[in-house]
Amino acid sequence: MILGAIAIIGIIGVQAYWVVSTWNINEEEFDKKINLALYEVACQMVELNNGELPPRNIVNRRTSNYYIVNIDSEIDANSLEYFLQKEFERLALYVDFEYAVFDCTTNEMVYGNYCSYSPGVKKDLELGNLPKDDKFTYYFSVKFPTRSSYLFGQMQLSIFFSSILLVVILFFAYSMFVILRQKRLSELQKDFINNMTHEFKTPISTIKIAADVFLSNPMVQEDQRLMRYASIVREQNQRLNNQVEKVLQLAKIERGNFELKRERIILKEALQSIIESTAVKVEKQGGVLKSRIDIEGAAVMADRLHLTNILHNLLDNAIKYCKDVPNLTLRARLSNGEVRITIADEGIGIPKEHLNKIFNKFYRIPTGNVHKVKGFGLGLYYVKSICDAHGWRIRLDSQEGKGTCVHLVIPEAQRSAWIRWRRFWQRAQLRFRRMAARA
Repeated sequence: MILGAIAIIGIIGVQAYWVVSTWNINEEEFDKKINLALYEVACQMVELNNGELPPRNIVNRRTSNYYIVNIDSEIDANSLEYFLQKEFERLALYVDFEYAVFDCTTNEMVYGNYCSYSPGVKKDLELGNLPKDDKFTYYFSVKFPTRSSYLFGQMQLSIFFSSILLVVILFFAYSMFVILRQKRLSELQKDFINNMTHEFKTPISTIKIAADVFLSNPMVQEDQRLMRYASIVREQNQRLNNQVEKVLQLAKIERGNFELKRERIILKEALQSIIESTAVKVEKQGGVLKSRIDIEGAAVMADRLHLTNILHNLLDNAIKYCKDVPNLTLRARLSNGEVRITIADEGIGIPKEHLNKIFNKFYRIPTGNVHKVKGFGLGLYYVKSICDAHGWRIRLDSQEGKGTCVHLVIPEAQRSAWIRWRRFWQRAQLRFRRMAARA
């Protein structure tokens, strides 16, 4: 906002400078043309009377739009108007004017005429105010009542751009108002969600304790119906607790006080544990989970809890969004010092127009008022946030009706400086061989 305001102020300053400069240039040009035209008229009037011009003070500017021309010779009013129009048109000065001739016998200004190039303007002007001058004897005066309008007409382009700038400034101010308002509402929404989820923790814990006590009662264990209902209560309570925990973790990430507890993790062991637990879910639904782990003893520096969470989340999504039965493939391999994990399914897929929004918070693919898979749209947002916090890369490819493939790239934790040097040397040798082959 500060940079935008400074930029707008700078643009206003530059535009104001050019507008003022354009006005001054047009005003100077107008004055020069008027002086030249009036001098030519004075020469023609003197030549008509076979006289001579005064040596100095011929064209005198009294105000910004009022000129007195001293010719020191008698003046014919009819010829004067003709010469004035002729010279103004020769110099392309199509500006309204009025003139008067000084009568030395009555010591008064005799009004000549108002010559207009713009019909209808005369009635809006105050005419006839052409004061006399006591310094000269034979002279006439010319006034330009529409001088300001004429100059503004010469600045149409500058005025047009200034109007555009004004619209831009108003739009900028309105945008800043909307942004600040949305920011305030967003903060209120975050505070409400955070407070609400914190308040949920106590009743969730109480329900969990009650469900555990209920399930451990021998009388309940003997009754299959009560046992089933108690199990449902515990499972749904655990599901609700997981969603609340996810919201709280995301709130910490957004507030910037989120801390990762990084540790060295042998990735193959972690993946094997996740695969075993997920395979049970897949087999219950009649599906198959295929895995291929080619990472030897590779290790990564990561927060164990969040690493397992995001992998479980990605596999759960692949199960939830299957067609009939889940058919999943998990592959992990090493490439250039990075662990590349790929999770592919043969599910319903994601439409192309929704791929760039799939990691947005609370975003769910529109399916009308009915969602077969329940959720808040936080799963992939959580995955993306954790990957960003670790500095990992994640990409999602999908085709509607054919399935989805998630690519996760994690830098491998180097075991020693010797290993780093050896891999650097191997890569250098490979580059050298390629260059030699090209040569």
